[in-house]
Amino acid sequence: MSNDNKAQKYWKENLVYLGILLAVWFLVSYVFGIFLVEPLNTVKIGGAKLGFWFAQQGSIYVFVILIFVYVSLMNKLDKKYGYDN
Repeated sequence: MSNDNKAQKYWKENLVYLGILLAVWFLVSYVFGIFLVEPLNTVKIGGAKLGFWFAQQGSIYVFVILIFVYVSLMNKLDKKYGYDN
């Protein structure tokens, strides 16, 4: 595999990972925290309404988890394509 071809495949996979992770972020922060806040508020978690929890804390927790997931995925991708020197 040529270096250009390898680099293109690497970035294509990277963009797929980014798209999936950004979709999860969007779902949690905007959809759960803004658009579905009223239906989610019918459920309580730790004494707080679930919609409020997603808007105030849940989206932050998910964002931090997504950072670690991205790092893990990129480490595996780097090894797969030989960029882990």
